[in-house]
Formats: sequence, C-alpha cells, structure tokens
Amino acid sequence: MPVPDSIERVLELAHPPEKVWAALTTAEGLGGWFGSRAEIDDLRPGGEARVWWDRQDGHTLAIQVVEPPHRFAYTWAIDGLSAGDPHRTRVEFTLEPAGAGTRLTVRETGFARLPDDLAGSAYEENTAGWRTELTELDGYLDAAS
Repeated sequence: MPVPDSIERVLELAHPPEKVWAALTTAEGLGGWFGSRAEIDDLRPGGEARVWWDRQDGHTLAIQVVEPPHRFAYTWAIDGLSAGDPHRTRVEFTLEPAGAGTRLTVRETGFARLPDDLAGSAYEENTAGWRTELTELDGYLDAAS
C-alpha cells in the first residue's frame, strides 16, 4: 500500500496570530514547545534554524517561506538518512485569524518521495510526533499568557 504524501493538522488556538507566529519563528518559542532548545540563524528564505530534543542530535530546518504572521515553511531531513541525502519533507504552517484566536494549519509533505524502506516508518513517526508537538504548542501558548 502506498504511503500518503502528507500529514495535515488544523488547530483552533485561543491566541492571536502574532503570538502563535512568535512561538513558531523565535528560538525561545520553538525551544519552548518544539524540542528542548532551538537556535535561529537567520529568519528568511534560505536561512536556517536548529532544534534539539533532549540528548538527540539537532535537526536543521532549512527555511523556505517567511510571511509574517501568516506563513512559515521549512524542509528538514528524515531520521535514518545521511545528512547529505537530498530526500527531505517540507513543513508549512498557515495562520489565519479566527475570532480572537488563530486557526493554525500544519502540513508536512514529501513522504511519498522517500526511499521505500523509510517512507512508512517516517510517516507513522511524524504523524505521532505532530500529535504530541501540537499539544505542546497549545500548552506553551496557554502558559505564556
């Protein structure tokens, strides 16, 4: 059975887009919910960010889109592939005002183009990962209020 190409999640957050944007695009924000710490070298297309989860090696995010406070996208490598492997997935966050809050859509694409021996496990792991990480984002935003 072919692996789906994308994972998509939509959240209704009780925080304005600017606050959600800061949680997605600052080192303090990313390190507060998406990993245990983060660095952003340059917040622009072509720039990079790096995120660490506890004792794991960091993951480099190659920034693709920065449209404050509406769209942010990056590509990143899949666990199990070498650092130089060109296979990557793309993660895009879209923020839309929704009353006093924000409708956040997260879409990760590119699983169908991964090597067959990794595609299924990468899709399953990232599906579970987004479930956990987005719950942490909601908690981070609530705690920062």
